Amino acid sequence: MNSRGYGRGYGRPASASAVEIASAVRGRELRAVDVVAEALERIGRADPVLCAFTEVWSEQALRRAGEVDGRVAAGEALPLAGVPIAVKGRGGLRAAGPLLAAGCVAVGATSVPGPGTPWQTWGLGAHGRTVNPWRADRTPGGSSAGSAVAVAAGLVPLATGSDGAGSVRIPAAWCGAVGLKVTAGRLPSPDRTGLAVPGVLTRTAADAAAWWGVVAGRPDPGEASVSLPVTAVWSPDLGFAAPDPEPVARARAAVRRLVDSGVVRLVRPPAAPRLLDPAPAWLALRTPGADLADAHRLRAENDRRLDLLFAGAGLLLTPTAPTPPHGHDGPGDVYSTALTWAFNVSGHPALSLPAGFGTDGCPAGLQLVAPHGREALLLAVANEAERRGATPS
Repeated sequence: MNSRGYGRGYGRPASASAVEIASAVRGRELRAVDVVAEALERIGRADPVLCAFTEVWSEQALRRAGEVDGRVAAGEALPLAGVPIAVKGRGGLRAAGPLLAAGCVAVGATSVPGPGTPWQTWGLGAHGRTVNPWRADRTPGGSSAGSAVAVAAGLVPLATGSDGAGSVRIPAAWCGAVGLKVTAGRLPSPDRTGLAVPGVLTRTAADAAAWWGVVAGRPDPGEASVSLPVTAVWSPDLGFAAPDPEPVARARAAVRRLVDSGVVRLVRPPAAPRLLDPAPAWLALRTPGADLADAHRLRAENDRRLDLLFAGAGLLLTPTAPTPPHGHDGPGDVYSTALTWAFNVSGHPALSLPAGFGTDGCPAGLQLVAPHGREALLLAVANEAERRGATPS
């Protein structure tokens, strides 16, 4: 496979970003109908292998694209005009209203672990088990499995996700995409626990920022400007996890590139970052009728420690996942969520940035965590990292 993650037989990948597509459609250099038709052709060729989609809405998508072309011709300025997107799961279209209003065209629903499927099966598409686009014998991660695969394989430039324990960030890391999880409470979520929040998977930080601009509306005061370099603290394990050496090495190398390019400046806190393992709190919050007293105490203590950390630094940097992508028989005893679910419990926004490739040929990720409400900081750092060549191409 080449550097964009497309394998032989997957068809011609999309090279244009969502931002580029929208600009061309608004300028009437491209028609949304043609862009969407090409996306549907790519999906038709690749999806029998990748199994990223549960449903493909060809007729509806082409009709919708024609409507977008009509809106553009009428002078409507659509920020994401003609951008083909995939939505997570069969119910994902219900949450895509702002994207559709901005000119996106939903081409299908992506695979997730369906009811009755083995827990190891992170994604189950219409053609079978969802596979990692870099190695078919490896999982793409989940639960936003199909969304990550559809983006990483170049079928669409943008796909929606949701993240309750790492469900956007882990597949982003293992498929080589950008994956953003937003601050808890900033966008609507049907999750009663507050752990699961919306997110997005893209190939570029600029596309993730475009998604954020549409779904969040007007940015909060102070979000527009970011001074570089941003101060950051590095932690390979958050003080409790036991990640494998290789994902740590890939993430550490990504941090060095960010430092060398002037995007971040590492600072050394008085003590190494050390959180309490969030597993007991996360599991209790997910268990109906559980006694939550201990979970609330753990959450409060980790919140206190994170407040101290962010008082002295703008970002916390960690590996996204503690292991490389595992096989389809499951990860064994290691939780792939070990480094991500702490920030579902705490509610902090976090982003996974591509961090290179392991010896198995699969991607790894660097996780960036910011204070509450600082999605724009994450996106600005990611965008500068790409612009300055500090991320894999």
